[in-house]
Amino acid sequence: MSRPRLLGHDEERYRRYRALLAPGTPLREGLERIRAGRTGALVVLGRNPVVDQISTGGFTVNTDFTPTALRELAKMDGGIVVDDQLSIIISAGVHFTPSAELPTIETGTRHRTADRIALQANIPVVTVSQAMSSIALFMAGLRYAIESSEQILVRAEQAVATLSRYRERLESSTAQLSALEIDSLVTVGDLVKAVQPLAMVRRLAQELEGHVEALGVDGRLLQLQLYDLTHGIDQLATLLELDYRTEGDERFSLDVLSHLPAGDILDPVSVATAIGFSAGNLDQHLNCRGYRVVSQSAQMTTSQAGRLLEHFGSLQEVLAASSSALASVPGVGQARARAIRDGLARITEAAGR
Repeated sequence: MSRPRLLGHDEERYRRYRALLAPGTPLREGLERIRAGRTGALVVLGRNPVVDQISTGGFTVNTDFTPTALRELAKMDGGIVVDDQLSIIISAGVHFTPSAELPTIETGTRHRTADRIALQANIPVVTVSQAMSSIALFMAGLRYAIESSEQILVRAEQAVATLSRYRERLESSTAQLSALEIDSLVTVGDLVKAVQPLAMVRRLAQELEGHVEALGVDGRLLQLQLYDLTHGIDQLATLLELDYRTEGDERFSLDVLSHLPAGDILDPVSVATAIGFSAGNLDQHLNCRGYRVVSQSAQMTTSQAGRLLEHFGSLQEVLAASSSALASVPGVGQARARAIRDGLARITEAAGR
C-alpha cells in the first residue's frame, strides 16, 4: 500500500486547489451544477499508478473537461477521474477500493472513500454531498469545506472593517512617530506603537487575500477594497527597517511579526523583543536615519532619500536645509529641491513644529 509523502496541511498546495475551486472556474461551475441537480459526486483531481491500482470498473472518457460534461457524468454511479491540470476527464463510473486500514473519521461512504483515496494516492479528491448539498476537498488526511461566496463574504466584511480601523490607527501612530523623529526623541516603545498596527494590517491583509482567492470572480470588489486599504504598507515596513536597523545587525526585522501569536502583537514587550531589541527595554532611545520622513516628503525613492541623508548627515540637518542647499546635492536640482522643501515643511507643520 502506497502512502503519501507528507500528511497534514500544505498551504501552497491548498491555495492552488482553493483557487481551482473558486467561483467562476470550470471545476466549481461543474460542481455547482451537480449540487443544484441534488446529486452527489466524487472527483479525483489527478491520476497516478495508485489511483489506477484502486480503481475498478468504469469506462474511459478522455474528453475535454467542461462543467456540462462533469455534471452529466456525475449522474452515473461511481466516481470521476480528471487529469491534474483539470483539462481532461479521464474516466467515469469508477468504483474505488482504497485500503480500509487507512484511518478516517468520515462516516458517509462517499466521504470515507474520498478521504482514503487522498491519503493512499496523495491526490486531492472533491466530493459533492447529495444529502447535505455541500462541497468538500480532501487532501493528505484533511477535509476542507468549500464555502459559498455568501459565507466567505460575511467573514470578509468583518475583516475589512477591522482592517480599516487598524489602518486609521497606523496613520495616527506614524504621524506621532514622525513628530518624535523630528525632535530626535524616539524610544523603542514609540516605535513599537507604530509597528503594532502595521503588523495587524499586514496580518489582516493576508487573511483577506485568502478570501479573495476563495471568492474567484466574486472577489473583485473585495480585491479593490484590499488594495485601497493596504497601499504602501510594504513600503512603510521597508522604510521603518531602514530607519531603525543598525548597520550590520540583521536582528531588526518586521517580517518576524507575521509568525507571532495575535495576543503577543498586542503586548509591547513581546513585539520589541521579537523585532530584535534585547530584553524589551521600551525606554531605550533610538536614532532614526530619516528614510521614511525624507522619502515621503516628495515621493522620493529610498536611494534618493539616502543620498540626501548622506550628504547632510542626519534627518535634522535635512529638515533645516534651505532650498538652495538641497539643490546643491547631485541629482536634485532646483525644481526637486523646492518640492522637497515644501514637503518637509508640511511634515514639520503637521508635527506642530
